[in-house]
Amino acid sequence: MRQIASRENPHFKALRKLCQSGRERRKTGQVVLDGMHLIEAYAIHYGQPAEIVVSESGALHGEIADYLADDGARCTTIVLADALFADLATVETPSGIMAIVSQPRPAHGLNQEIDALLLDGVQDPGNVGSILRSAAAAGFRQILLSTDSAQAWSPKTLRAAMGAHFQLDIHESADLPGFLGGYQGQGVATTLDATTSLYAANLKGPLAWVFGSEGQGVRPEVAAASRLKVRIPMPGATESLNVAAAAAVCLFETVRQRQ
Repeated sequence: MRQIASRENPHFKALRKLCQSGRERRKTGQVVLDGMHLIEAYAIHYGQPAEIVVSESGALHGEIADYLADDGARCTTIVLADALFADLATVETPSGIMAIVSQPRPAHGLNQEIDALLLDGVQDPGNVGSILRSAAAAGFRQILLSTDSAQAWSPKTLRAAMGAHFQLDIHESADLPGFLGGYQGQGVATTLDATTSLYAANLKGPLAWVFGSEGQGVRPEVAAASRLKVRIPMPGATESLNVAAAAAVCLFETVRQRQ
């Protein structure tokens, strides 16, 4: 284990930049996994991380200490003073452990014949992460995000998805209208003014579900490229659902119809 106690340490400075800057993560192609759950989920699919960073107190914590003594023994481990680790943490209560890994690449290229989930300008990392988690649970592996959506591999998105990333093929900065234009299944966009109810739509064939931004919804050009528009019936007084909730409703109605 290598210990770092100074903020002037070059490696600490590099870690802080990586944790705080999306541009730095894109440039280096690295991802920060905060907490044991994400590290364990990553290990199932990709093996142990190359580098582990722990706080001094975290290294003494039961779960983390056990990991460092077993699987973590094969990783390069950096031990930071608690105050330094807190500078890196992306949450108010630091987990005590994080891993630095190369960003996983999609295992498969874009396929216009299988199910897909498209996010058009969904900008809240928590919403993106929640949608990815629902997609993985519903069996939708192929994910496309528009350029103006939140970063799929940011710490906040990763935390909200709870490890779902590692079960998915995630394509960022995707051309959504172009994909839908050649899609061999049915593109389905959720809009508030659609006349077709979600529960009346046929969702049994290959689908490309499209969900739009929290404020504006699906862009007109993306909606126009979708063959079907549906609305979620809401008998209550609420005008709309949170996009993550809407996605979960639609995805699991798809699952229900296909069973």
